[in-house]
Amino acid sequence: MSFSPEAAETFGLKALGWLASNEELMPVFLGSSGAAVDDLKAQASDPAFLASVLDFIMMDDAWVMAFCDEIGAKYEDPMLARHAMPGSEQVHWT
Repeated sequence: MSFSPEAAETFGLKALGWLASNEELMPVFLGSSGAAVDDLKAQASDPAFLASVLDFIMMDDAWVMAFCDEIGAKYEDPMLARHAMPGSEQVHWT
């Protein structure tokens, strides 16, 4: 399955909602991203910010599994959605 940019953003919003409701991970995300709680609502429509949420979740397989299990997604969906978002282009240095 591949994601359209719009479907990827919707998936990213689900990831943001899951992260925001996770009392253990939310402070870790805020600390590592430099975002404040007020920024979450303001940046929720920014595909680049949603991509950073997916990047954060994908840092740990356990987080991916917990997120996907809760929303009923496949474990590869965060990666597939991320590839449809800004900043996922591969850089070729040759």
